[in-house]
Amino acid sequence: MDHSAKTAPIAARPLTSRRGQSALTGRIRVPGDKSISHRALMFGALAEGETRITGLLEGEDVLRTADAMRALGAEVTQLGNGHWHVRGQGRGKLQEPKDVLDMGNSGTAARLICGILASHPIFAVLTGDGSLRSRPMKRVTDPLSGTGARFASRAGGRLPLAIEGTATPSPLHYRLPVASAQVKSAILLAGLNAEGETVVEEPEATRDHTENMLRHFGATVAVEVQGHGRVVRLQGKPSLTAADIVVPGDPSSAAFPIVAALIVPGSAVTIENIGLNPLRTGLFTTLQDMGADLTIANERIEGGEPVGDLILRAGPLQAVEVPRSRVPSMVDEFPVLAVAAAFAHGTSRFLGLSELRVKESDRLAATAALLTVNGITVEIEGDDLIIHGSGGAAPAGGGTVETHMDHRIAMSALVLGLATQAPVTVDDAAFIETSFPKFVELMHGLGADIGAA
Repeated sequence: MDHSAKTAPIAARPLTSRRGQSALTGRIRVPGDKSISHRALMFGALAEGETRITGLLEGEDVLRTADAMRALGAEVTQLGNGHWHVRGQGRGKLQEPKDVLDMGNSGTAARLICGILASHPIFAVLTGDGSLRSRPMKRVTDPLSGTGARFASRAGGRLPLAIEGTATPSPLHYRLPVASAQVKSAILLAGLNAEGETVVEEPEATRDHTENMLRHFGATVAVEVQGHGRVVRLQGKPSLTAADIVVPGDPSSAAFPIVAALIVPGSAVTIENIGLNPLRTGLFTTLQDMGADLTIANERIEGGEPVGDLILRAGPLQAVEVPRSRVPSMVDEFPVLAVAAAFAHGTSRFLGLSELRVKESDRLAATAALLTVNGITVEIEGDDLIIHGSGGAAPAGGGTVETHMDHRIAMSALVLGLATQAPVTVDDAAFIETSFPKFVELMHGLGADIGAA
């Protein structure tokens, strides 16, 4: 049965988490990697033949991508529990959609689809929910205009966004002003239908799922390391052929039970089948730098991506300084890392977090507010976040956190409340479903106390 994304507004869902009577224990699996899930559906739609996907994340964000690929002419079928088939017509053969493409809350889907549409001779309009409509798209549309595509949007490059693609896209050579896997991916996707070589230079290495998947479907991609950054080169007009994909567990989703297991006294948790792409594991490295009892076991390769199991035990944490160069490998994990830092001995500094200001919310400000309202001393200096740890004692808690329609702020706050003196409430947890379906149920399985506010 096909599973389409809902279009009705999501009702607010306040939740409260509190310190339980016992530790967190158990073995779990988290949902499939969101970044890989989006790309699996997109590449399946661009390739010729039928791509079989297992482990696909079936959260609201990814379902929006599935709907968009259907609207563009691909056959997208859900067979049940993460198993999907996508039949594409081949590169350059997408059809003009008959209606507006509603991307919900997903910035990844919106920005990557801009790249796809720019190099097809079709007209389309993108929109999204209130959060997505407030987020900037010029970082994508400005470089993509160089292909010959035309874009029209609200002030500041915000959705709704009209796109008139081109039948003869020019290849781009673009240096990213700020490291962004989404912008890089959009440019590479536009380059699929361009004659010649598309080149993206990134100042810091960002997640490379797009490069890996391009190769998996038959494209020629070369990567040259330059200092902290990389130069990615794509040969245009490849033959993309359907290829099966196994989606590993999402390390960004795993971040929440990981930190919960580290801060709730006595906890022992194993998380199976987590993606270990080295450009996604900055959180794991940082937590180990903090002295966390985090072990990686059963390492293997599945579907071209490294995978393993994480074994976690609660224990003392030390303050850490996260260098600017590590930000791209853990950009989505800073809110929950901040929760871990709140329990550490000493003062932690997270450097160069400007990218957090253009996420589902101003995630830098929202993270600081999350901690402050729960009795933790926090400072923002420019784009740096400074957190004064409690020295292992339980912070006060007792606050109500404004989530700003941001799923990661909501989950981070609920993790915090599992180990504070007083419960922590979030004003709205409904948007957790966009990335982590059944998050609350999974945490209940470990023994977490999360319930209605």
